[in-house]
Amino acid sequence: MVGPKRHFLPLILISLAAFIFYTFNHFSLSPAIAESNHRSTFPDPIPTLIRPNFNFVINVLAFNRLASLSRCLRSLAAADYLGDRIHLHLHIDHFVSDKASSVDPKLREARRILEFVDAFDWKFGEKVVHYRTGNVGLQAQWLEAWWPTSDHEFAFVVEDDLEVSSLYYQFVKAVILNFYYNASNYSPSIFGVSLQRARFVPGKHGNKLQLDDKTRLFLYQLVGTWGQILFPKPWKEFRLWYEENKAKGNWPFLEGMVTTGWYKRLGERIWTPWFIKFIQSRGYFNIYTNFLHERALSVSYRDAGVNYGKTAGPDSKLLEKRYMDFNILEMQPLSSLKWFDFCFREVHPGKVVTNLEELGLLLHYRQKRDSVLVNLFGVSDAIASNLLCHFERLNIRNYILMGPPSDSLFDLARRGHPVINVDQFLSSVGLSKHTWQGSNSDSIKSILAKIYAIKKCIENKYNTWVMDGNMLLTSDLFSESENPNDDFFVANNFELFYAKSSSSSEKIWVDGFVSKIVAEVESLAGKDSEAHYRLSFVHIVTKLLEQKGARIRRVDESSLATKIGSGNVSESFHVDKKLVFWSTEMELDSIRKWFKELNLWSIDNDLSCTAVHDVPVKLVIDYAMAYTVDEVDIVFVGADGVVESGGMINMMGICQIAMVAKSMNKPVYVAAESY
Repeated sequence: MVGPKRHFLPLILISLAAFIFYTFNHFSLSPAIAESNHRSTFPDPIPTLIRPNFNFVINVLAFNRLASLSRCLRSLAAADYLGDRIHLHLHIDHFVSDKASSVDPKLREARRILEFVDAFDWKFGEKVVHYRTGNVGLQAQWLEAWWPTSDHEFAFVVEDDLEVSSLYYQFVKAVILNFYYNASNYSPSIFGVSLQRARFVPGKHGNKLQLDDKTRLFLYQLVGTWGQILFPKPWKEFRLWYEENKAKGNWPFLEGMVTTGWYKRLGERIWTPWFIKFIQSRGYFNIYTNFLHERALSVSYRDAGVNYGKTAGPDSKLLEKRYMDFNILEMQPLSSLKWFDFCFREVHPGKVVTNLEELGLLLHYRQKRDSVLVNLFGVSDAIASNLLCHFERLNIRNYILMGPPSDSLFDLARRGHPVINVDQFLSSVGLSKHTWQGSNSDSIKSILAKIYAIKKCIENKYNTWVMDGNMLLTSDLFSESENPNDDFFVANNFELFYAKSSSSSEKIWVDGFVSKIVAEVESLAGKDSEAHYRLSFVHIVTKLLEQKGARIRRVDESSLATKIGSGNVSESFHVDKKLVFWSTEMELDSIRKWFKELNLWSIDNDLSCTAVHDVPVKLVIDYAMAYTVDEVDIVFVGADGVVESGGMINMMGICQIAMVAKSMNKPVYVAAESY
């Protein structure tokens, strides 16, 4: 007997659809180092193994330059879109109605542009024309050009004096597939792709743009307005951030950046200072190309208009296939790309140390032979951010942050700050969790992590400073040389410690000494309040070092530091002190109030630095010149004029500086123009 026919095809299709849906919605990142951004409004994009079907929208911003617009659209239409459906949106700003006598020529020009775009044939997808009823300017043109309809829509924003290579879309599509949809190459720190050639460093004291010939792709914080592809989630996040800051009356000021001067001069006519401030607050980066020989996939002709009083000509050479000597579609893995900040200093995002071997590798790549371990247990995000801003101001870059696993810690790593995940770090050395359980767990974990980290630093020939997050440097204490006869430096009233990398300190800080510290910590854990007072890293280590006969120098806290929290500012703070510290019980609002009065609060409401620093700068009054010259390595002065004999003419006071420098054996150099 033959049974009824079984229809397997619908069942197979339903099962396949369910599998695709599950894969699409549940596929997660699997990098070796966890990354997160607890300050982002939107969650990370969901990479998928399925061939993605994304939307690509070209937004052309035009005003009154018909010849420029015609050149731009012809180049866009000549590109190879690989059979994909691409939408073109044309945003035509209205002319400025200032004088009645000049209206007719402007009306004629506007109608010529509208007739041209209406007749322009775009065969790759929809063509939409947006014609403004009033002049809004370039800022509104950019900000209102696009709101993503999904997390799979990308925008290419093109000002009308740009010309693009016919290869541009092939490259852009390869980048999107490789760095947005490929889980192994995805990073939430990337906000887009710039097709222009990198040629500008916005940090006033930044480095020169220097890349080796083998670098094809790199990441740079600066937005590229001459051909920028925007990723959907960061752009939405920026728009909401912009709306909030505008509504609250905040300004996009970021001292140390030339764009701040632009904004002060041009105001709301430009949008880039807003976006740069946002990028700095979030720690985001942009993908750039380095095609050599001044080649790029988009070229700005810098035609006369809003930004240029007269035409300046093309900024680069357009990259075309017939001139290519490499494969433009060959994508390097994200892990091999270099990342640069606004001052074009290389940064290393995602450095999370989980064991001693990784700490050794991190130390190996440090430029200085000193390391600074910073304990962030119990430290708020605001205090940690303010501390890091002061490190940047003082040009201190050899620090390593230590803390428990948290969104905040991983966000710091994502932004390029090296961190130690203390829980995993301690587990890697064989310590069980019961060692640090109880009410004092944070104190115990921080002490244990410090002793193992110091041991690794000494073994790798690194001097090591250790400080807690309840102190703030006012000058670079770490760069000062200590007494060569001392191996250790301690300050009992606050958790500041220094271990020199020497043969004698290496003989002391061995496994047996570490075991004694661990045993001492375990004996104090969970005891009475007096024992809790003694549960201090500096207190425990100093006692055991003394038993070993180590050479220890105790710092005079009154000459080194100022404790804030009682009295008034003028009585408490002295300018010659190296740092300030405060009780761990002090409330954040009180700390912020003190710091603002002392001019030590260096972050905005979104916890981003108020300034970008490269070369540390310190203002010195005339009367302190002799004291200051003793602390410097070289003295530079300017010159109002240089005579034939080699002498120089300058303002009053320079002779005094030179004489002081000579008496202290400091070299003096004159910086003057040459013709």
